[in-house]
Amino acid sequence: FTFGPGMDASGRVAVWDPPRRVVFDGGDITGLAFEWLVEARDAGSCVVRLVNSGFGSGEEWDDQYDAMRDGWQIFLTNLRLHLEHFAGQSATASLPMATWAGSEAECWERLLGDLGLPAKLGEGDRIETAGGAPRLAGIVAQAGVHEVALVVGPPAAGTAFFAAESVGGAVSVSVWSYLYGDDGAAAVERDQPAWTEWLGARGTGESRGS
Repeated sequence: FTFGPGMDASGRVAVWDPPRRVVFDGGDITGLAFEWLVEARDAGSCVVRLVNSGFGSGEEWDDQYDAMRDGWQIFLTNLRLHLEHFAGQSATASLPMATWAGSEAECWERLLGDLGLPAKLGEGDRIETAGGAPRLAGIVAQAGVHEVALVVGPPAAGTAFFAAESVGGAVSVSVWSYLYGDDGAAAVERDQPAWTEWLGARGTGESRGS
């Protein structure tokens, strides 16, 4: 399965019980398992639960657990926004990221400042990037401590996420987007290299996404 370019994972289907339950695991490779549970509710709604199991012990595993937890929050939020705004449509993913020096809070503050955005963002705020970055404009759908989810218009209809996440003693700064239709695919092809360059120029030289 894939979360976007450069973020692929392989495994096996350990349980297949659609539409209620599916379990993916790594067989004898990783020991990790991802269990998805869907429970029907009233008015055509449902509850989706994700159980990520198989972690080991020790500081290294603690860091991986924290990174997995934070990362899944982004993807689960994206699933919610997709169903609310773009159900039945297909998106093109753009996942540029770079490693920056400093603490998570410092990198987050610098990211917002360099994009020309307020230091505090809240649900419903309208934003538009500046500071020489590719154009991305929309409305804040959810704001966390060091991440924000957006429903965007320019450069195309879709969702986007700004985040600063501590990973293995470093801070990964990302500007991800999922843009729909032909306009979205064209925007990703045009803007993803520019986002990778923009993030990398402010970081430690380690960038990914183009």
